[in-house]
Amino acid sequence: MSLIKDIYSHGFYNRFAALAQTIVPDFDPEKFVNECLSPSFETMEWKARMQHTTAVLRQFMPADFAEATPLLLKLVETLTVRNFGVDSFVFMFLPDYIAAYGLEDFGNSTQLLERFTMFVSCEFAVRPFLLKYPEEMMEVMVRFSKHQNHKVRRFASEGSRPRLPWAMAIPSLKKNPAPLIPLLENLKNDPSEWVRRSVANNLNDISKDHPDLVIEIARRWSGVTKETDAIIKHGCRTLLKQGHIDVLALYGLSNEGIEVLDFEIITPVVAFGESVEFKCMIRNHTQVPRMIRLEYGLYYQKANGQLNRKVFKISEKVYDAGITGAIFRKQSFKAITTRLFHPGAHAVSIIVNGIEIQTLPFELKA
Repeated sequence: MSLIKDIYSHGFYNRFAALAQTIVPDFDPEKFVNECLSPSFETMEWKARMQHTTAVLRQFMPADFAEATPLLLKLVETLTVRNFGVDSFVFMFLPDYIAAYGLEDFGNSTQLLERFTMFVSCEFAVRPFLLKYPEEMMEVMVRFSKHQNHKVRRFASEGSRPRLPWAMAIPSLKKNPAPLIPLLENLKNDPSEWVRRSVANNLNDISKDHPDLVIEIARRWSGVTKETDAIIKHGCRTLLKQGHIDVLALYGLSNEGIEVLDFEIITPVVAFGESVEFKCMIRNHTQVPRMIRLEYGLYYQKANGQLNRKVFKISEKVYDAGITGAIFRKQSFKAITTRLFHPGAHAVSIIVNGIEIQTLPFELKA
């Protein structure tokens, strides 16, 4: 199985160097490839290889960023025309070049970010600019939110997320997300679902620090269009998982008249590599159909012995009056890279419309 780091290969560097030679004066393709494939190259993971490629490219470009800008633009234009690496992770070193060497040249860097993001995502590269030029960069991002190209519009939303995963957070926007609101308003009815999904993710980021603001936006956008309804539903997902009372009320979710019956842990002792299995019955005791958002909480044991709950969605659907539904689920404890399992006491809970109803323990054994 090939690894993501393997996208940086001898063949890739040869092909890129041959193209760069036609654009960058005095570009030595053989030297470029040799520098990229340095003795330490094999020990590098993907990100290190990407940043290493950025640093090597810098050796062959004008030291002055303003002089390098037209060459970088022509490089991306040529790559686009030849359909070489469009939307490919392999060219993330080009946005990284802007972040690494263009931070003191705001004008040229924003010009490059606008063009580069049509070729490859620049959402990580813009973060240092949001930190160094918070007001100026947000003015640019709001302008980009009205751009004719949907990739630039999506960049405006995704790049300005206060808590973009795997990227540096933006403390100023976590503290005060007000500059984001005009941008999100511009994009809430965007024709691209990809862009609207990013708006929802931005709202979800904001909700973690300013839930009341997101709830106010959700109330304003609710019922405007089916697209805005989808945005706020996805944008409020963390608040829904937390059982935030105002969000539950917004969606008419209440556990009144809803009963959990026969909740049982089928596998009270689970070995590493196996799954905890559980079942229950959900009954609507009322005389009217009820929307029921059903989730379960898995309480994982941490290294310090404390339990930490992670919520998983089961379903969200209408239960007719008097109807009882059977639920069966299992959660795997196979080894994964994103979570380290610890043996000992764990628990599973059933959550109905944001309210945790019942919790049962089980044991994980090494």
